[in-house]
Amino acid sequence: MFVLPARLQLLDDRLAVRSNRLSRHRGLRDLMRAVSRLGDGVAWYTLAACLFALFGAEALPALRQMLVAGVLGVIIYKILKIRTLRPRPFEVVSDVVCAGSPLDKFSFPSGHTLHAVSFSLVLAQHFPPLAPAVFGFAALVAVSRPVLGLHYPSDVLAGGAIGATLAYGVITLL
Repeated sequence: MFVLPARLQLLDDRLAVRSNRLSRHRGLRDLMRAVSRLGDGVAWYTLAACLFALFGAEALPALRQMLVAGVLGVIIYKILKIRTLRPRPFEVVSDVVCAGSPLDKFSFPSGHTLHAVSFSLVLAQHFPPLAPAVFGFAALVAVSRPVLGLHYPSDVLAGGAIGATLAYGVITLL
């Protein structure tokens, strides 16, 4: 089971509450829900298909790296979720309200953030002009998770670190 030292857990709880308060604003909540839904994979699959349609075989190295990072990312985050069993903040912090739809039961790490970071780093490596758009979208995905009450900020930080490590690995090795 996931256990942070008490002081860090208190800080994580407080940041989760502060982030989640933003979901009280309807327009922001709706934006975060849309971003989160696109971060489920829709945006990345669509972008991959567009890159293949536009660049053909030239896009294949990036798409291969995204595929490997994506598969490894799913394996890693599923193992971590099963081993840590960290409940989602809306389940244990009374001031956090669930404003989105969780894809699974546990919180640590944020799979959305993991994939957003790894895919954006791979895409920026191969298609530098896309960097501002994919990094901006990845940042929105990461922010959406605690705003919607689905993750603690530490889940998002861990997901980002794992995603960056995966991206570095696939870019280096493939």
